Amino acid sequence: MTAPQRIGPYAIERLLGVGSFATVWLGYDPVLDARVAIKVLAENWSHDLRVRERFLDEARLLRRLEHERLIRVHTVGDLPDGRPYAVLAWADGGSLRDRLATGDLPAPTALRLLGEICAGVAVLHRHGVVHRDLTPGNVLFRSAGPDDPDAEQVLIADLGLAKALAAASGLTARAGTPGYMAPEQDDPGAVVDTRADVYGLGRLGIRLLAAGPPDTHPPRPGPSPDLRLRAHVPAAVAAVLARATAYHPADRYPDAAALRAALIRVSDPAGPLTPPTAPGARSPSPRPGVRRSYRLRLAGAVVVAAVAVAGVDAEPGGTRSGRTVDGTYTTGPLTVALPPGWSATGATWAGQYDADGEPEPALVMSPQPRRWAADPHLPGAFVGLSATTAARTTPAGFLAERTHGDCAPAPARTTRQAGIEWTVVTYRCDRDRPSIVESAGLHPARRALVYVQIAPPADSRPDFVDTLLAGVRVTGPPR
Repeated sequence: MTAPQRIGPYAIERLLGVGSFATVWLGYDPVLDARVAIKVLAENWSHDLRVRERFLDEARLLRRLEHERLIRVHTVGDLPDGRPYAVLAWADGGSLRDRLATGDLPAPTALRLLGEICAGVAVLHRHGVVHRDLTPGNVLFRSAGPDDPDAEQVLIADLGLAKALAAASGLTARAGTPGYMAPEQDDPGAVVDTRADVYGLGRLGIRLLAAGPPDTHPPRPGPSPDLRLRAHVPAAVAAVLARATAYHPADRYPDAAALRAALIRVSDPAGPLTPPTAPGARSPSPRPGVRRSYRLRLAGAVVVAAVAVAGVDAEPGGTRSGRTVDGTYTTGPLTVALPPGWSATGATWAGQYDADGEPEPALVMSPQPRRWAADPHLPGAFVGLSATTAARTTPAGFLAERTHGDCAPAPARTTRQAGIEWTVVTYRCDRDRPSIVESAGLHPARRALVYVQIAPPADSRPDFVDTLLAGVRVTGPPR
């Protein structure tokens, strides 16, 4: 393959990689004196409108999310022959696939790295996105910067197969990589949600932590085979990985955040998933041939919206029956009292399905509900109702799955509002939203879990959270 001399304003230095749909070049930006990665759609796909749109969707999605755990997009353009290209941040540390090709990483480093990968995928899940192709080649490393030359950021890349949860089922083409692809991804008619990514993360964990070569045969129903872990990995991690890679989606963790929380629970609090704290303590470098200290850089505060919302203004089944009356908003069985100046939009709870496979109800309320999840300056709340969640866990157990790893939690408290016993945990964060409140309770009549995530206004009264919870009502017959 002959390297082009230039792509747009960028001088091309060398080839970085070739995939089924695209070629990636290392470019140099003379204006900013910086190197970039330039991803170009492959020639043989340039006239396929579906593939072209998917290529551009990836760039748009990464640009919209703009998070330090995801590879960043600077701009997009077109070659003279009409093929689109995307200019990305260059991951100068290469990929996890590159590093594993030279041998296994030290076990403590590998376990901590798995937690960081889960945190990156959790960013996607909070925004209603399923990656669908989590492999070592799609985990990249980037130097954290001159202020901390020994640290690296872990980045999730290659979202070419990612789709919004609301449209993540019914693909006619097989999507994923054998060995990491969830069983349901082989069924064009199956619902593919965040649990497919949990499977891929579990397979990554097995590749990183198993004592022997990972089994590459297609998964089968029934109990998972015994997993033998490497030395210095807590034995309980095996059960976590077995659940993550269960054949049936319902038997897995609901999303990447829940998987990460489980890994933290079964690990020594001072151990692999926690950055070193002793003076001068560093993890061994997993980079081949690099004789310097190394540690993973923990990203900043978790972006709010721990549970993704799909289908804004859409009821389950698409009836669009949300309505505002006298300071309240009703969508399906949910009714909320709106704080002054707030409005709401009805939705379905992405990744949550009832016994009939239908999405469970939810809503978002805020002064600008459509912008709330993406704008850290806006207060607001997400409200969801789930019978299937109530059948598998308690309110306290559910909140334990919804931790914000970069924020400090206050002790859980309980409050009784509108006939519901709520468990409430408040997180204080150093950046973005200074306070995130997670709350959940069981509705006694409907036998369903009610979940409310709140970003209170900066100047709110101490009783703001309890007043908001008191305004959450659930109507309709028992389920």
